[in-house]
Amino acid sequence: MAVLVLKDAYISIGGTVLSDHSNSVTLNYEVDSVEITAFGDTAHKFTGGLQNNSCDVEFMQDFAVSPSNSVEAVLYPLVGTTTTVIIKPNGATTSSTNPAYTLTGTYLAAHTPVAGAVGELAMTSVSFTGGTLAKSTTP
Repeated sequence: MAVLVLKDAYISIGGTVLSDHSNSVTLNYEVDSVEITAFGDTAHKFTGGLQNNSCDVEFMQDFAVSPSNSVEAVLYPLVGTTTTVIIKPNGATTSSTNPAYTLTGTYLAAHTPVAGAVGELAMTSVSFTGGTLAKSTTP
């Protein structure tokens, strides 16, 4: 049985790689279940509907002006818009053992630029919702 310890996840938000600013990522792939039960059926029946995907990422906050891959520089302008998020289990080349999951047209509703208590690392958590998820195993 092969197992994976997540140590080097790849996270790209709107074309900017922010893997080195994150310590947690969750990608949810879901398809709505639409009931198609008809008169005379003896059990509920369902078919797949629309994708209902989401991606949650926790970032160590960074307000640097340069380089342009600071967390704040990437996330702040995305609030209220859609973007593309790419997640891979590790930063290596895309392959059958390291698939790339591309979430296109995903919406960012909110961003909390400042959060934390005295002596804690400044963090920000974002949740992207919606969009179409595609899995690729070819580089």
